[in-house]
Amino acid sequence: MPENPTSKAAIPLRIFVAEDDREMRRLIAESLRRDGEFVIEACDGVALADDLRHAFYGDEPDGAGSLIIADVRMPGAGGLEVLRSMRGLPWCPPFILITAFGDPSLHEEARELGAYAVLDKPFDVAELRAAVRRFGRPEASTPDPPLV
Repeated sequence: MPENPTSKAAIPLRIFVAEDDREMRRLIAESLRRDGEFVIEACDGVALADDLRHAFYGDEPDGAGSLIIADVRMPGAGGLEVLRSMRGLPWCPPFILITAFGDPSLHEEARELGAYAVLDKPFDVAELRAAVRRFGRPEASTPDPPLV
C-alpha cells in the first residue's frame, strides 16, 4: 500500500542544529538531511536565538514539527541558556542538548528545564538519529521515556 503523503512520516521535521564545532555541526546536519529532515544550521547560541525568533515569532509563526539540537557550551549563548530563555514563552520546541561536559547536575538542570534528551560527547550519530526518530515518529518506534 502506498504511503499517505499527508501522514506524519511523510512530513520532514524542521530541526535547528546549533553547534560551534563546524565539523560536528555538518556531521549532524548531513545525517539528519539523509534521513529526510529539513535542517537549519547555527554556529552558536546567538545565531540559534535569531533563527528561532524568525521562525516562531515572525509574521507567520509555525512551531509544528520542530526540534532543536544544541550544544550546551557555545560562544555567546549555550543551549541551556537558549532553552532557559524560551521557557516562559507560550510555546517552546523540544530540545536535545549535546555536551562534552555532561555530569549529573547538568543532566538534572536540563531535565528541570524540560529538555527532551541530553547526549554526552562523544556520542554515536545513530544514537542522536534514534532520539530524533523517537521524538518525530513515535508511531514508528516503541515508546521510550526521554533520554535525559
